[in-house]
Amino acid sequence: MKFRDPFGYSYLIKRLVIFVFGIITQFRFNVLFKNKIQGSRILKDLPETGVLFVSNHQTYFADVAFLYNVFNCAKYNVFDRINFPWFIFNPKLNIYFIAAKETMKAGLLPKIFEYAGSVSIKRTWREAGKEISRGVDPRDIDKIIKALQSGWVITFPQGTTKPYAIGRRGTAQIIKIAKPIVIPIVIDGFRRAFDKKGLLIKKKGVTLKVTIKPPLNIDYNDTPENIMKLIMDAIEQSEPFQQPKIIKPGIHSSE
Repeated sequence: MKFRDPFGYSYLIKRLVIFVFGIITQFRFNVLFKNKIQGSRILKDLPETGVLFVSNHQTYFADVAFLYNVFNCAKYNVFDRINFPWFIFNPKLNIYFIAAKETMKAGLLPKIFEYAGSVSIKRTWREAGKEISRGVDPRDIDKIIKALQSGWVITFPQGTTKPYAIGRRGTAQIIKIAKPIVIPIVIDGFRRAFDKKGLLIKKKGVTLKVTIKPPLNIDYNDTPENIMKLIMDAIEQSEPFQQPKIIKPGIHSSE
């Protein structure tokens, strides 16, 4: 019987963290908001390890918390809804999500999220609020591969909550090396419902939408650019998916 996950975190504490946050998020998501979930039945046929979920990103933590609920409900054959709080007594423990190291250092809550399954990595394009350019740290790649070998991993290829931001090549590098099953996810509503961190509620009653799509047909020998284009199209963050701006008469865009 294992007592710690591959990163050395206690499974007992992980269960406690998921239990507490499960109670909070079940109330929030099911009582304060509406939900529209599609495609979660796909989760039932996935292997226990080697699955990478790629999604657009709207808040730091609410997106991930919602997906945790979706994944855990699917474990108990509850599909396309998350009103099944009983999973908190025996949750799926091998779910991990990729997070920026600088974000996960800020405060106590991110430290707690490490027990829930965060895998902290260094951003390759931004640090301390400044634009930078550096290669992917091999140690970060090793951590993500370790998580994939242990279970399911959620990543946000854009690395930011800004809509239609470019996808980062690091995601393609991981895919080419680890060759996981890649499942695209499209989310919506979280930006309207929560603040940027996903902790404070901005507007109740918003419909939180999650669409889980079938696995991508990826050629692991393809170029990173082509792999990223496939992913960005699948999570509906490419240019064709942008909504045209509506400019009211007499009001001009400042951009």
